[in-house]
Amino acid sequence: MVKESNPLNGGSIFVEKRNHCVIYPASGSMVAESVERRNKHWFVQTKIPSDLIVEIRDKSFHLHKLSMVSRSGYLNRLVVERNGSNYTRVQIDTVPGGPKIFELVVRFCYGLKIKATASNIAPLYCAAHFLEMNDDLHQGNLISKAEAFLSCVILSSWKDTFRILKSCESVSSWSKDLHIVKRCTEAISWKACSETGVSSIEDNEVLVNVMADDTTKLVKLCGNWFFKDFSSLRIDHFIEVISMIKKRKIKPELVGSCIAHWTKKWISQITVPQEKSKDQELAIQLHRVTTECLIRVLPAEEDSVSSNFLLHLFKIGLIMNIDPKLKDQLKTRIALMLEKCSAKDLLVRNSTTLFDLDIVVQVVEAYVSLAPNNPESRMCVVGRLVDDYLSLIARDENLVARSFSSLVNALPKEARFCDDNLYRSIDMYLKEHPDLIEEERSSICRKMEYHKLSHEARTHALKNDRLPDNIRTQFLLLEQVNMTRLLTSDGSSYQRTMSETIMKISNGLDKSWMNSSQNEMKAMKQEVDMLKAQVGELQQLRMKLQRQTKKSVFC
Repeated sequence: MVKESNPLNGGSIFVEKRNHCVIYPASGSMVAESVERRNKHWFVQTKIPSDLIVEIRDKSFHLHKLSMVSRSGYLNRLVVERNGSNYTRVQIDTVPGGPKIFELVVRFCYGLKIKATASNIAPLYCAAHFLEMNDDLHQGNLISKAEAFLSCVILSSWKDTFRILKSCESVSSWSKDLHIVKRCTEAISWKACSETGVSSIEDNEVLVNVMADDTTKLVKLCGNWFFKDFSSLRIDHFIEVISMIKKRKIKPELVGSCIAHWTKKWISQITVPQEKSKDQELAIQLHRVTTECLIRVLPAEEDSVSSNFLLHLFKIGLIMNIDPKLKDQLKTRIALMLEKCSAKDLLVRNSTTLFDLDIVVQVVEAYVSLAPNNPESRMCVVGRLVDDYLSLIARDENLVARSFSSLVNALPKEARFCDDNLYRSIDMYLKEHPDLIEEERSSICRKMEYHKLSHEARTHALKNDRLPDNIRTQFLLLEQVNMTRLLTSDGSSYQRTMSETIMKISNGLDKSWMNSSQNEMKAMKQEVDMLKAQVGELQQLRMKLQRQTKKSVFC
């Protein structure tokens, strides 16, 4: 137990623990035996009748002028303004901390010990300033006693500094004017950025799950970081702490992960009802301001925050209808990260569908609009990314064709060198959604190009009944054209073998060669027969498609 004494007046502070202390006031004009509460009234147990009633909201304190005005300049003025009547009643609803903290003030004024903690020292300090309880009135008054303990806690204890900040929420304006919030944020930032500031409290290594689903990453963080403590702060205090630690050059990845952790706890699962009450309107407005603050405080360094977290934040911004400039700023930032993303980074949970595809569409469209101005852009990388993402979400039975088609068509044709992955994703989607109308299926398949498919993919597509009839007919005609060119082109094996045979015969080669030439002719004939069979099969498929098309027209 540590004792801090004041030799001038006998007042002292006994520190029982690191975050608790007992304040003994100096001897005053009147000492009470106790302070008792009866329903909404507090009474001081003395031999002298009460001559002062202080009302705070619907609570009443039955006190004595001599004890209170000798330590409070504010109460002294109020009593004087009442013309010094024998019995005085005053109303002070705005005292910081309300009746609970004022009871501690009363106990102090009557020479009773009060217990100060990290959770009540900030409101007590603010109330002491509000009541003007300084040393000019009485040596060892409440302001100086509260200041001593407040400074001790802020400088010595990491956890208690957060408790002080939490208690400042109830006395927000006073705590800012008296620089309590600033002192706490400076202490937190200093301890967080120093190797010895926090290492004695927790381990030096922390694992933080950035978002709350199976597709997210565990970010391994070193440097004595405590996101649980940061996530306990209200948004304004959190922003001040983050702004302060950014100035101290802490690693941007740690700052970004800390913001992600706070966001996950407070605003990751918000929804907006169609019909909103006044309270809900206020809550939405608060969430809107919160989201805008988080976007503004994000570290600007590359890779300081994950693309998955930014997508979640972007979705929240759309729901909250945040400032359009901030919305575009965030969307552009995500778009510039697409070339380094994996398909799983784009997975964002949704309420109606398994994953939110519409926000990905917006980001991809933003990338396409930025690509012409960036000579280093790699559109084909994003094309492969989008196709991989489509394959992940294609089996979602609640995914509407409009959204799927929007992402398929969001990229220009040059973004894909090969359409095999796109075809695979489209086929998976059509298989999972057999009730789509012809128009919807055609819209989905519009960007798929025949000449960008491999031989295996073409063969599968020609026999795929899930594809729309117009696409299959188009592919069939193109296949016939290719077959015809193969048979008639100068470089075909048929033409090449025939030419070589004629030249060798005309040159009068020996009989032994004639035997080998006959073998080549036989092989050539077999190849031609095979091609004719394939052409016949294609013609039958075309006729079948034409009949199906006519039936659908007349139905």
